[in-house]
Amino acid sequence: MREVSRRGVALSIALSVVAGYVDALGFIETGGLFVSFMSGNSTQFGVELWGGEAVAALLPLALVGSFVLGVAGGALAVGADGRRRGVVVGAAAVVVAMSAALGLAETGAPWRFALLALAMGSLNTLYLAEGRARVAITYATGTLVSLGLALAAVVTGRDRHAWRRPLLLWSALAAGAVIGAAAHRWLAEGALVAAAIALGILAIGIVIVARGRSHRGRLRGRGGHA
Repeated sequence: MREVSRRGVALSIALSVVAGYVDALGFIETGGLFVSFMSGNSTQFGVELWGGEAVAALLPLALVGSFVLGVAGGALAVGADGRRRGVVVGAAAVVVAMSAALGLAETGAPWRFALLALAMGSLNTLYLAEGRARVAITYATGTLVSLGLALAAVVTGRDRHAWRRPLLLWSALAAGAVIGAAAHRWLAEGALVAAAIALGILAIGIVIVARGRSHRGRLRGRGGHA
């Protein structure tokens, strides 16, 4: 987390809110499955498989597979320098919108939630280093591990401030889940449209910031050659 800029942390927090929101909607609509928490789906797969409901085990397995494919696709798209983060978030917005459209048309359920898992998986690839995600955007377990390690660092005096960022990320994810549950009660299937819009706005913001940074870099380069 230390290697991520303040702007990157702010983006991660915003995306965590959206991830919590989407996960709450998926949990409610599927009756207890997740579109970003794959540990829970893996456990549910095992329970359903050996509980006499082999067909019911296919959906959690499909969610896990879609999440992994989303991570792989996001890693390929974002690039080694991370300059195509806006593309990844924009693509996630499109995929979430597709799932929302299927829900409003009452088609593709519950398999349409595999699209949400695909989108959520891709969001974890925005900050990569040495083949690993530096920021756990859509799942709480990695964030809570970081929080626990940071608290240990506080006790030993090694770092008094490292706990702030993982706590913010977890809080954002939890807050998003609360908002998502409320939105589902008020908007039903339309609640997912709001998530697609939010991701689209974030994608546009990322692109604008990246272009501004590139433009300033070119100006500095010209100044250096003057």
